[in-house]
Amino acid sequence: MLTFVLLVCSNVFMTVAWYGHLKFGHDWPLWRAILVSWLIAGIEYCFAVPANRFGYGDFSASQLKILQEAITLVVFVAFAVFVLREKVTWNYLAAFVCILLAVAFAFGFKPAAG
Repeated sequence: MLTFVLLVCSNVFMTVAWYGHLKFGHDWPLWRAILVSWLIAGIEYCFAVPANRFGYGDFSASQLKILQEAITLVVFVAFAVFVLREKVTWNYLAAFVCILLAVAFAFGFKPAAG
C-alpha cells in the first residue's frame, strides 16, 4: 500500500511538472517553464525512488513500471479534465481500458520459473 501511495504522490508532482505550465505558466518564457518543471520534478523523485525501493521485492520491476504507468494515466486524466478542462472521449477511454488490461496481465499471472 505504501508503494501505491508514494507512486500516486510521485505522479501528481510529475503531471504538474510536465503539464502545469500549460495552464499556469503559459505566458512564461520557455526557460522559466523548464526551470520550474525541473524543480517540481525533483520533488517527484523524492516519492518515486522510495516507492520503487519499498515495492521491489513484493513486486517485480516490470510490475512496478506497469503500475506506475496506470497510475500516471489516472492522475493525468484527472488533471486534464479538472485543471485543463479537456473532455474525455471514447478513444481515450478505450486506451485506458487497454492499459488496465496490461495491469491485469502483469499482476494476474505468476511468472514462469526460470
